[in-house]
Amino acid sequence: MSEIIIAAFFLIGGFFALIAAIGILRLPDVLTRMHASTKAGTLGSSLILIGGAIFYGETEVTVRVLAIILFLMLTAPIGAHMLGRAAARDDKTDDPK
Repeated sequence: MSEIIIAAFFLIGGFFALIAAIGILRLPDVLTRMHASTKAGTLGSSLILIGGAIFYGETEVTVRVLAIILFLMLTAPIGAHMLGRAAARDDKTDDPK
């Protein structure tokens, strides 16, 4: 039974990672691409990490996975925000007016 749960976490996490990759390739501008990569990428990697924690079933691994997920949730939006601001400022400086 646990193998099915682990496989579900891996498959759903892989699906969200695929959606993030497609979003990076298909969306038109920097801000929407970063939105796709941070939201779906963070969710996908978190689900894959949770599947790994269930697979190993050790307390040490689970604590590390939770710390990694917390780190991802804190740093990915901040990094995307900083990149978005830099891209928006760069677009304004290239204005030919």
